[in-house]
Amino acid sequence: MLTINFRDFPLAAGDRVLDLGCGEGRHVINVYLQGDVVAIGVDLNHRDLLTSRERFLPFDQASANKHFYLQQADATHLPFADNSFDKIICSEVLEHIPDYQSVLAEIQRILKPGGLLAITVPRAWPEKICWWLSEEYHQVEGGHIRIFNGKQLRAEIEQRSFRFYKRHWAHALHSPFWWMKCLWWKTQDTNPLIKLYHRLLVWDLMEKPWLTQTLEKWLNPIMGKSVVMYFKKVGLDAGINHSSSLQKGSGRPARGGDSCL
Repeated sequence: MLTINFRDFPLAAGDRVLDLGCGEGRHVINVYLQGDVVAIGVDLNHRDLLTSRERFLPFDQASANKHFYLQQADATHLPFADNSFDKIICSEVLEHIPDYQSVLAEIQRILKPGGLLAITVPRAWPEKICWWLSEEYHQVEGGHIRIFNGKQLRAEIEQRSFRFYKRHWAHALHSPFWWMKCLWWKTQDTNPLIKLYHRLLVWDLMEKPWLTQTLEKWLNPIMGKSVVMYFKKVGLDAGINHSSSLQKGSGRPARGGDSCL
């Protein structure tokens, strides 16, 4: 299930693309499949990285022109050189991180001038309903610790030498699913209505029927669970140190103990 639309976030041959907070690999694997690129996924959760590697293996293509890497790292202190990526995806990550401003600073540092950034976070009003229905939803370990105002987040990113160029919403059909899970939080694993709705979502994901695809397209502007924003980095950062060498010259992750693939 992709949140980023690659029509709005076009990749070019030779691009180095970072999926920051890649989780189980949904975007970084799709980046790899887009063409001749270097796709790098970073996450703090080692278990998710192992799952991402397993999901990637069936798609592994022997090619000198495309590469796939996974790296365990802290999003607030990334082991990459300044200006080392052409594109960065940060999808459904910032709402989990206390110091999200440091993540934005790292993105600004490692993205090349002219590079593209795609940021997604939960949309405010569907997220507020989840918080209202269940305290456990946002108090579980690794859960959401804030609700973003989309306009405010956009302004914060624009202050960091980024120009906003596109916004859309995604996953409208998932909003009722999460509202039901929150409403029946303690019995969500056995609730028949939740199970039935989950089967609908899986059917939509696998079969992509016209009915649900069209319905979600119509509903996304109204109740899309995620807001997706795209930016272009403009200008040159002042004070960039091009000689820094914290595993940095190539823009690739370290291939030591922290590297999963």
